Amino acid sequence: MRRVLVVTAVAAERDAVCAVAGSCAAVTLPGGQELRRAAGLPVALDALAAGVGPAAAAAGTATALTAAALAGQPYDLVVSAGIGGGFSPAAPLGSVVVADAIVAADLGAETPDGFLPVTELGFGTVVHRPDPALVRTVAAAAGAVSGPVVTVSTVTGSAARAAELAARHPGVLAEAMEGFGVAEAAAAHGVPVLEIRAVSNAVGPRDRAAWRIGDALAALTGAFRTLPGALTAATGPAPEPLPHVPEEAL
Repeated sequence: MRRVLVVTAVAAERDAVCAVAGSCAAVTLPGGQELRRAAGLPVALDALAAGVGPAAAAAGTATALTAAALAGQPYDLVVSAGIGGGFSPAAPLGSVVVADAIVAADLGAETPDGFLPVTELGFGTVVHRPDPALVRTVAAAAGAVSGPVVTVSTVTGSAARAAELAARHPGVLAEAMEGFGVAEAAAAHGVPVLEIRAVSNAVGPRDRAAWRIGDALAALTGAFRTLPGALTAATGPAPEPLPHVPEEAL
């Protein structure tokens, strides 16, 4: 059975993921963080609310990956998941986005000529690209759109900032605060990564009255109901063990 680690920022997102299962048992990780282990699914799914922001996301993800590896039960996939802001009109409220690029939007330096990503300063990385076939399959199953999702440490609160991000990252669909941190930890452990976001608000001026958090959490649950089947379709069934051949027959 394939093992999937889902990392969210807060408990409400984690619980929306766990809602796809009949029950979720609590498991305490080293350091005291608690993940929820789903039962009754065709994949082994663990959900962890690691905290807000890329640093907390990376730390929580790395802890869970290390604990699983040391227990001899490594994960086959890590998914950064939750609600986020959508860039209109491509990602309206209530829609689901699957990232084809997980981008650190503000990792770099301001210069007189504008923003320089850390890669142009000669070190680091600013983008992780999930497996394209897996992205297509998961997005199709969930009725989602796929495109870049940017990770920010400061959520966008103005039209000018939204326009700047859209110009710097053509085709960007959503903004969140954890994806790149999760992807960095997954890459360090050699585990594939996805990011799935349900849109609760429009990127731009902050209008809390217009946010639809409940609808977005429901959309997140709906997307994860389709994930086990999508993973099976994308990767095929687990291989059967080879038959034993006596040494003397070789």
